[in-house]
Amino acid sequence: MAARKTTTARRTTKKTTAPAKCSTCKGSGETATEVRVGRGRRATGHHQTGLCPDCFGSGLAST
Repeated sequence: MAARKTTTARRTTKKTTAPAKCSTCKGSGETATEVRVGRGRRATGHHQTGLCPDCFGSGLAST
């Protein structure tokens, strides 16, 4: 009787591509909006952050 030959299974790694980032927020999911504050709403230069309107905060480009 011949000796049994054992083989090992070859394992290859899957090459997955990263999902595309949103071009509006550059993948962060947030955008900065300039707001007017002060009396008469004349002073500018203040910013507040909010969800990106294109990707809704996910940071991924919509398809």
